[in-house]
Amino acid sequence: MRTSKLTPLLLASALTLTSIGFYATASTFSGFNMSPRAASVEYMTGTGDMHGLRLAYRPNTFHTVDWPLIGQATIEWEGSLNLYDIHGSARNEATFGASISPILIKSIPSFSKDYPLAIEFGIGLAYVHEQKFGGVDIGSDYQFEDRLGLVMQLGPNNQSEVALRYIHYSNGGFNTKNPGLDFASLAYIHRF
Repeated sequence: MRTSKLTPLLLASALTLTSIGFYATASTFSGFNMSPRAASVEYMTGTGDMHGLRLAYRPNTFHTVDWPLIGQATIEWEGSLNLYDIHGSARNEATFGASISPILIKSIPSFSKDYPLAIEFGIGLAYVHEQKFGGVDIGSDYQFEDRLGLVMQLGPNNQSEVALRYIHYSNGGFNTKNPGLDFASLAYIHRF
């Protein structure tokens, strides 16, 4: 039964991966430095006194696009390991997961050329090890991970970044139980 619900997710992820493609380059667009690789650590706080930690890696694969209405932007891939923890209940509960997501990054006007700004948007696939924890049934181990963030580069070579993000997890209606999980997060990203 679980296999039949997973098939549309696998098909969607395969189509997404093949349609965007992988390209290995280094680039700067509109003042925003895009070094080839990045690693990040992120603290999340959200739904039902839930907290989380994400450790993410962006390999040397990204592509610069120039689309009407959006203009020049970059697509990067990110994989992450996630830990979720619920406090305040009679029993503290934790679970873990993983996700993969394409991230669209668009440079935006900044208050200073020393601190370039960008917005990021992504919709990816996530796996959460326990579908029931902390009194919440998220309906499925397999989720979509949506994000919207504001990123600011720091430092003399712009190799460090901080990001404020809104992250939402949902099973997309593949299960009748779909309460979703919402997080606000703060991330530190280092490019190398």
